[in-house]
Order: sequence, then C-alpha cells, then structure tokens
Amino acid sequence: MADTETKQKKAKPRAQGAGGSRPAGGKKAGAKAAAGTKAAGKKAAGAKAAGKNTRGAGRTPAAGTGAARKKAAGVKAAAGTEAAKGRRTVSKPVRAHRKVPFEKAGNMLYPAPAVLVSCIAPETGEPNVFTVAWTGNLCTDPPMVGIAVRPERHSYPMIRESGEFVINLTTADLARETDFCGVRSGRDVDKFKSCGFTPEECEFISPPAIKEAPVSLECEVRDLIELGTHDLFLAEVLSVHVDEAYLDDKGAFRLEDAVPLVYCHGKYFALGKELGYFGYSIAKAKKTPQKRK
Repeated sequence: MADTETKQKKAKPRAQGAGGSRPAGGKKAGAKAAAGTKAAGKKAAGAKAAGKNTRGAGRTPAAGTGAARKKAAGVKAAAGTEAAKGRRTVSKPVRAHRKVPFEKAGNMLYPAPAVLVSCIAPETGEPNVFTVAWTGNLCTDPPMVGIAVRPERHSYPMIRESGEFVINLTTADLARETDFCGVRSGRDVDKFKSCGFTPEECEFISPPAIKEAPVSLECEVRDLIELGTHDLFLAEVLSVHVDEAYLDDKGAFRLEDAVPLVYCHGKYFALGKELGYFGYSIAKAKKTPQKRK
C-alpha cells in the first residue's frame, strides 16, 4: 500500500510537466514536450478528417461531397428564381410514336361536336331536325358558323330555300336521340314527335329550336359553297338562347355541367374532366397571401 502511494506521488510531477507546468528537466525539455503535444493534436485532427472522408465516400454524391451540395443548392436557387418570376414549366410531350399511312386520305379531324340542326319547310311550315357533325365556328365579328350538308338530305332544300336553321347543342342525356336523328329521315318519320322534343319559338327566324337542348343558336344563311359530296352553308348567328340551369351565381355559362356530346370516328363520347383553361400554360402563379404576425 505504501509503495503504491509513493509511486503515485512520484508520477505527479511527470503528469504536470506534460500538461504545461515547468518540467524538472529544464526549459529545453519543456519546449520539446510542448512541440510533441502540438504535433499529436494535428495528427488526431487529421485522423478525424480522414474518418469523415472515408464515411462520406460511401454516400451519394449529392450528400457526400461539397461540390455536389453546392450544385444542388444552385439548382434549388434557380428553381426559386423561376418561381419568383411566376413561370410554370410546360409538361413533357408524349413520347413520339411511329406514324404509318392510313388506308386512305380523308376527314380525320376529330372529335367534332354532334349537334341537332332544326329547320322548316317554307311551303308547309313542317319542321324537321337532323344530326350534323361537320360544323364549327368561323368568325367572331360578325358571329359566323358553318354546317356541311349533303344535297340529298331531306333538310337540304329546306335550308336552301328558307335560308334559316337552328343549331342545338347536345348532351350525354341526348345521345340516343342525336343518333336517331342522324340515321332516320324526316321523309319517313316526324323526329320531333319520335324523340319527344319540344318545339320552341325562336326570336328572329321561323324554324323552331329544341327546348331540351342546353344551347340554341338562331342562324341566317349568308352564303352557300358547293364543295363536292357536301355543300357548306355559311350563316350568321342572330341570337343565342341558353338553359338557365347552367348559369352560375355570377352569370357565367357552365356548359361542361351539361356533359357535352362529341362525335369521333363513328362513335359518340361525353366530354370528361377539365384539364386547364385558355392560357393556363403561361399563366403566372398566384401569390399566396402571407399572414401577419
């Protein structure tokens, strides 16, 4: 026990010398010991740094290297700059597929609106309705539309002689009636009665509109162009009537709520969900109002 205490007492001066107290060996020995301590510290620091680098080598470049972290930060900053400018990226285009020649050149401009055109015989005042898919807007001012009709159709001479017709838009609920009016002739059947349509008096022209349609356009022929299998009636829209059921609280017309009907290569389809609005691809992002602290 005494020997242990003696050894411990003798060891204390050496421990103090290593910690910076004046050593027993003089000034030179103390300087040497201090230099050794400093070198040992640098060595330990180097080993620690090497350990970090070794651990970082197993990580992904984005997380393990300073250059990758700086690059990621730069990309993030650039994205933030674009967002600050209010720009939105356009979605990537669909992967290109190999196109091959179709069996014959023809009308492949689909989908097309499937509309019900109502007209009237000038001599008898008998109304008729038939389905047209080749129709569209032509001009804004004056508002002009066009319908392409085969001369052999029962309604063709009615429109040519009267110079008037009504374009009635259709919906998914009117799909069966729309098809019926396209395959049955007014020479054989009264399609207003067969389909249960309610004739509605127009404001400026003689032919009746279809009350069950969400939109009816009163049209007056301005020109007739003979094309070939079809003749094109160019007409001015004199008046438009809409079902008030599709007007919202602000007075905006929401035809999409009626589920419009379209025709595509021999088949009828109901329009689906909204994907955007006119100009949304370049619209600036709306700023989120910040709450006051």
